[in-house]
Amino acid sequence: MSEKNQVKEFFKLGEVGNYFLRVFKKPDPNAPTNINLRMMHGINKISILIFLFAVIFWSVKRLFF
Repeated sequence: MSEKNQVKEFFKLGEVGNYFLRVFKKPDPNAPTNINLRMMHGINKISILIFLFAVIFWSVKRLFF
């Protein structure tokens, strides 16, 4: 395997990473709208942002204090 392919495979996001990217994209206008589904995705967005904030806060606190 060449060096270029190894680097590409290392940074491959996988299913979880693709979900993080997909959840913040604009919704498909042709998709059926359901209030329950919209609420679920909204709560997921909030959860992801809070989790990322907590990881960043924990890292900064661990490294600098």
